[in-house]
Amino acid sequence: MRHTQMTESAFTAAVQTYLKQITEDAGMILRTLDEKDQCLLCELDELGHTFQEMQAVASSFYLQSYIEHFTPSYTELARAVQHLAEEKHGALIVIERADPLDGIIQKGTSLHAEISSALIESIFYPGNPLHDGAVLVRENRVVSAANVLPLTTKHVDLKYGTRHRAAMGLSAVTDALVLVVSEETGKMSFAKDGGLYPLVSPRALHTK
Repeated sequence: MRHTQMTESAFTAAVQTYLKQITEDAGMILRTLDEKDQCLLCELDELGHTFQEMQAVASSFYLQSYIEHFTPSYTELARAVQHLAEEKHGALIVIERADPLDGIIQKGTSLHAEISSALIESIFYPGNPLHDGAVLVRENRVVSAANVLPLTTKHVDLKYGTRHRAAMGLSAVTDALVLVVSEETGKMSFAKDGGLYPLVSPRALHTK
């Protein structure tokens, strides 16, 4: 996730640049495919790296567009999720949109605190009694923590744990967006309409 906001025109320009680079790189691979000294795996790895960078831009842009009209604290949320992912601290953050969630989630501990990266990171710090449940965000407030979400009823890959199943479950029955950080891998994702979408860290990409 990126901490800075991107305009639609900047997003379009960035995707066009990535697609042009991918097309050029794929063409080069095709033209040199029969050369004995070609490192095909190296070139495919680089091509995949460019795809991942484009995915990082796209996923962050669309998540921003989904969230920013419902909370003015998108940057704080993005910063918190990035830091949690780097530390591999599992997290589950619900952003309430138009659908009220009070009757759908099992309410945990009330907080009613202003959103900050530091607060969210402290909630999900291992050992904190609130870290196992979900944080509920409404506008610019952290309403509560340690909330229990309904799990998805559809069959999902075994690699997904309870946090991912809960994120998909809630987003399937409401318009809420749910951010997830895996404590096993540190990978970030978000759930919308019952689906799960990866968020790729540009910082992580550049350390490969």
